[in-house]
Amino acid sequence: MKRHLETFSSRTRAGAVCAFVWFRSHSLAAALVVLLIVSAAPRHISGQIPSPCCATLAIGLGTINGTISTVIGGGLQTLSGIEQQIQQIEQNVVWPLRAINQARGLVSSIQGIYTQIRTVFAIPISSATLANPRQLESILLSRSAAQMGSTGGGYAAVYGTVPLPANAPPAVRDMIDMTDAVAQDAMQRAIAIDAIADQEIQAADQINSSLQNAAPGSAPIIEAQADAWLVRANAYTQSALADVMRVRAIDLANAGTAMKFGSNGAVSAQQDVTNTLKHQ
Repeated sequence: MKRHLETFSSRTRAGAVCAFVWFRSHSLAAALVVLLIVSAAPRHISGQIPSPCCATLAIGLGTINGTISTVIGGGLQTLSGIEQQIQQIEQNVVWPLRAINQARGLVSSIQGIYTQIRTVFAIPISSATLANPRQLESILLSRSAAQMGSTGGGYAAVYGTVPLPANAPPAVRDMIDMTDAVAQDAMQRAIAIDAIADQEIQAADQINSSLQNAAPGSAPIIEAQADAWLVRANAYTQSALADVMRVRAIDLANAGTAMKFGSNGAVSAQQDVTNTLKHQ
């Protein structure tokens, strides 16, 4: 018996040594074996009886859900109803689609009228036949501010220049010079106003084109721009009226000067008659 125990002990010791040697040489495989054994070991799990903390959490979530549905949800529904009412008022009263389409149709018709006016402006109106008058007329009807500097030469070619001092009295020369100056000023101002009128027509075309595709909210902005252009147009009209008044004033001045010349001539003639009678 004792011999058998010694034999078993020897074999066990030898097996342990072999196992230790194998584990040492196969450390990765041994680690995987240990991991599998730990994973397969039984664990402690909860039974089907619910936990008190889960019940408390469920009650809290239910309270939050009810608050959101009743309090916040009701307020949001009220706001949604108010927004729908405002939208209906805007669509039916403030910016009705039918009125917007009618306004756009009116803009289209006015654009057609502007096109006809532009066609009328393009009709040639020159009528001079001689060389110098034709040149001056082309300058006056050029509608280009770049031609304003050529007015003096064209005017002198048609109406002449101020007489030399030996050919006219100083008063006559002054009147002629002033008349020529005002006439040329009026011609140049007429060219400038024609050029401004072309720019205003282009601005009106752009405003009408923008109004055709403008949203209801942006229409007041375009309208304000059109009002600004209207103020500018009135200013240019006032400038043209002032120039007409200057031309009329120089006509009256020339008429008054002619009467003064006549009066001076009558006085000189009367003095000559008196001197002649004295010599007789």
